[in-house]
Amino acid sequence: MIWNLSPWWLFLAVATVSILSFIFALGLNAIIGRDGFGPYGTMGIVTGGFFASIYGVNYYGVRLYQLQEAVFAGVVGAFIILMTLLLLKAAVSRF
Repeated sequence: MIWNLSPWWLFLAVATVSILSFIFALGLNAIIGRDGFGPYGTMGIVTGGFFASIYGVNYYGVRLYQLQEAVFAGVVGAFIILMTLLLLKAAVSRF
């Protein structure tokens, strides 16, 4: 799905996901506080995780024909990556 986007549409997709991730990161930073990565770090992780999960799903042969399928795969992957990194950070800070 990402391969079929022109550079302009890819730029708009990254900008949209980054803006929405930043809004989410501001709220999450208010809740988590010092245990998180800060608003910019969380935004970077969520944005990167979104596109990495879409790329990973495409790499394993799943074709995302509908926009809703791609958004669902991206959001689920981004939250899995964010949760994993937050758990790793919490485990490292405990020891």
